Amino acid sequence: MPAEPNAGISGVRPAWEVILNQSAFYPTSGGQPNDLGTIGGVRVLDVRDEGDDIVHIVERGLPMETVQAAIDWPRRFDHMQQHSGQHLLSAMFQEPYGLPTVSFHLGSEISTIDLRGSEPSRDVLFGAQRAANAIIFEDRAIQVRYGTAEQLTALGVRKEVDRRGILRAIEIESTDLQPCGGTHVKSTGQIGLLLVRRCTKIRQDWCVEFVCGARAERIATSDLRVLRTIGERLGCATEEALGAVEKTVAERDAHFKRLRAALERFAVTWSKSLVSAAAVGTNGVRVVTVLLRAEHPELLLPLAIELAKAERTIALVIQEETGQLVFAQHPSAGEDMGAILQQLLARFAGKGGGTRDFVRAKLADPAASAAALNAAEKAVTK
Repeated sequence: MPAEPNAGISGVRPAWEVILNQSAFYPTSGGQPNDLGTIGGVRVLDVRDEGDDIVHIVERGLPMETVQAAIDWPRRFDHMQQHSGQHLLSAMFQEPYGLPTVSFHLGSEISTIDLRGSEPSRDVLFGAQRAANAIIFEDRAIQVRYGTAEQLTALGVRKEVDRRGILRAIEIESTDLQPCGGTHVKSTGQIGLLLVRRCTKIRQDWCVEFVCGARAERIATSDLRVLRTIGERLGCATEEALGAVEKTVAERDAHFKRLRAALERFAVTWSKSLVSAAAVGTNGVRVVTVLLRAEHPELLLPLAIELAKAERTIALVIQEETGQLVFAQHPSAGEDMGAILQQLLARFAGKGGGTRDFVRAKLADPAASAAALNAAEKAVTK
């Protein structure tokens, strides 16, 4: 079919739709991205399944004649490794752990499957990984089968589908049978290696990240490089890095706890000095303003709290570096800190909230801290 212009990909540039009488390009479908490559020397930008047609989106028009097409093979083979690996991993989670796969996504860096059931433990995650790799190392055959849904069910299909007619299914020898229209390797050995990365909760399911083949090699190499760097920074051997990190984290937490206690003690002392130095307004209320510059950010909250403990005192404290602020008052001061904050945020962009006596917020532009503090002071001393 002649190439027809369309609106382009995401409106970035003109593009044309091409339909061939035969095509080896895989369209985006079933969680697997489309193939890329060239048709008649013209770059393919996208491939779509539209009814009975495979539509190739190319960057410029093509003549209506016989053309030679070339698929981006490294991309195709990578997708084959990930997709075959997904079938294998899903089978390993379903038996013996009873965790069926409800969806699959083949990403540009990481692929995922969503499992339904109880949360897979570390032992389950790596048990499935070990079982999958054992089958990969056996280099079992991967074949295409055809049959009706009823025929495939009789053969022990992993997940039944409600479709009529002849279906295409992928069979991993003595392991798995699953209806699928995607691209796959010829044997499990071509998957290369399968690594489970992590598992997170996604609504009612469990999202498992994994990589196969060349991706697994790249990520494993990167992980080892990071681990070695951590060991070097901590002055220990690679195999000792985990213990050294745990020790460092424990020491950091202990130091932070001591620092916080010291800042709280300092806040008590400094607040007394600030309150004593603050002038009392005609309404009998003190307004103490503090713009923290070189001080530790963790001083912000305890200082404001201590200042507000003084009778008829309002504390307006802003940390200039981050734009974080705390406004607090002793209830006897009689102002509405929530209303003051809303007035301030109407003039200076930021987000925050709180109560009548205590509010916290963060300015979008920390450089506006001094001006915001001045505006807040004027609002409570009007």
